[in-house]
Amino acid sequence: MDWINAVLQGLLLGGQYALLACGLSLIFGVMRIVNLAHGVLAVASAYLALWLIQQTGMPSFLTIVIVIPVLAAVGYAIQRGLFNAALRHGELSPLLVSFGLAVIGANLLQEIFTADSRKISIGGLSTSSVELGQLRLGVFSLITLVVAVGVIVGLQLYLSHTRIGRAMRATKDDPEAATLMGIDERHMYALATAIAIGTVALAGVFLGMSTQFSPTYGDLVLIFAFEAVIIGGLGSLWGTLLGGLVLGVAQTVGAQIDPAYGVLAGHLVFLVVLLFRPQGLLPKAVVA
Repeated sequence: MDWINAVLQGLLLGGQYALLACGLSLIFGVMRIVNLAHGVLAVASAYLALWLIQQTGMPSFLTIVIVIPVLAAVGYAIQRGLFNAALRHGELSPLLVSFGLAVIGANLLQEIFTADSRKISIGGLSTSSVELGQLRLGVFSLITLVVAVGVIVGLQLYLSHTRIGRAMRATKDDPEAATLMGIDERHMYALATAIAIGTVALAGVFLGMSTQFSPTYGDLVLIFAFEAVIIGGLGSLWGTLLGGLVLGVAQTVGAQIDPAYGVLAGHLVFLVVLLFRPQGLLPKAVVA
């Protein structure tokens, strides 16, 4: 029963990783950019939600209505102001720009909010659980998993069945042909980044509700999100979901063997996939 519980808890944890990673996967799938500022933006979203709660007293979940549009606008501005210009100088330039953003962002957060750890309170929901025989599953973790699946399904449908989604895919496949068809490449890239950072904002608020965070916590978020994306397959949204679940199960099963092996087990699974299946478990990109 302990092993079954470890697997189930791993699936719930994997939902959080998938939610954190889907924005990273989307940006890579559309523009082939690995956004190293991904973790810092998630943590910044959690701080913004916490600030709104402290200043206005609004309910924790209601902050999502403000945080997502604000971060989406930031994502649009970053793409139009920085990444689009960097893309003209090769694939390495956006990576360096995003690294600079991550360093600056982490230091700004530390200056504004100090290095103290914080957590967004969600009341009794943080300890509520449902019983499945002898097993107990956290309600908030279940909500996070459902939201992660919903976000990935929504992104998949948006990219496949909307005019803007198809324009993004066309821009990714052949930017020159898309331009000839009247598609603004820079605008499409910026919209894709805005959507991706919007999902990061949602994931960041959920992260702040589930655990304590600090200005430097973004480094760990980036590692787990990146591992989920690599395990699933770069640019594949369904792969990102699978990668997050695999990573979560690896960590909880490892912790079941020995508490010190939890995170290590996840890293080992990541390395095994990288060695024997570098294209990931579901390598087909949904934006292709």
